[in-house]
Amino acid sequence: MKKVAVLGAGSWGTSLAMVLSDNQHDVRLWTHSTEQKQAMEQSGVNQKYLPDIPLPATLSIYDELRQAVDNVDAVVFVVPTKAIRETCRKLNEALTKKVVVIHGSKGIEPDTHFRISEMIAEELNQEYFDAVVALSGPSHAEEVSVKHPTTVTAASGNQELASFTQDLFMNNYFRVYTSNDLVGVEYGGALKNIIALGAGISDGLGYGDNAKAALITRGLAEITRLATMKGANPLTFIGLSGMGDLIVTCTSQHSRNWRAGHLLGQGKPLAEVLDRMGMVVEGIRTTEAVEQLAREEHVEMPITKAIYEVVYQNRPAKEVVDGLMARDRTNEIDSIMKRFFD
Repeated sequence: MKKVAVLGAGSWGTSLAMVLSDNQHDVRLWTHSTEQKQAMEQSGVNQKYLPDIPLPATLSIYDELRQAVDNVDAVVFVVPTKAIRETCRKLNEALTKKVVVIHGSKGIEPDTHFRISEMIAEELNQEYFDAVVALSGPSHAEEVSVKHPTTVTAASGNQELASFTQDLFMNNYFRVYTSNDLVGVEYGGALKNIIALGAGISDGLGYGDNAKAALITRGLAEITRLATMKGANPLTFIGLSGMGDLIVTCTSQHSRNWRAGHLLGQGKPLAEVLDRMGMVVEGIRTTEAVEQLAREEHVEMPITKAIYEVVYQNRPAKEVVDGLMARDRTNEIDSIMKRFFD
């Protein structure tokens, strides 16, 4: 049995805490909200994020970070990308020993263009960890919380810590593979949210399955093109953190990025979309970061650019999609391979 602190009591953090509890670990779920802590303790459910799913009786809930991480073996970050740095700074004051650092968040930081492991490495005192593990893959919290079969990847440059994470989480409904391609797994998990926005926009416009299949396929080419240029293994993107995560996020109404895109495709303004969602839509922020990065690195990402124009420049979604269809003729394989091996 391990002592594990899960930081972030949204739907995914709560689901991962439930997996760990099922594995008989001592699990502490931390929320920054005293109100949420009290509501979860009183009702036995996380009503806002996973309504009607009973929490394990053994799961402890904290709103005091120092207490939550006291003497733990591992810390699992499941907070929004924009909260990673602040959470690390708080941990620097709360931790008293070295821990295994795992994250289940998905995003790229605007301006710095850092992946989440890079943000953690920059902010968290080196005395408290050896390396970061990313836990990522096709995994809706709503399905994990009811124990539907799910498969993900634990990626790290430190194979020992990736295997530790695999052992920590793996059970009969939650299967974990290991990978040493931290770069690829993080890019795959973050960039698929952009394409999911696009899939939602396409569905919101009523364009059907042909358009969405094309968008997913060409979106995967964009993801792979940028990520391999940044050092990822291209084979990662035919696996769980690439095609697997892309499919589940682009085709399911569980996906908040798809739902946000669907509203945008119906012509709803961004402010209204975010208000109606009521939770963080990571693809919005990641679109900004990746559009910046693609311009700086001179990587062709027409779908990402189109979604950026819809989200940040208020261009009509139909106009942008029609523009994608009118792009110059090219050869499919040449287009897919472009810049992979520059």
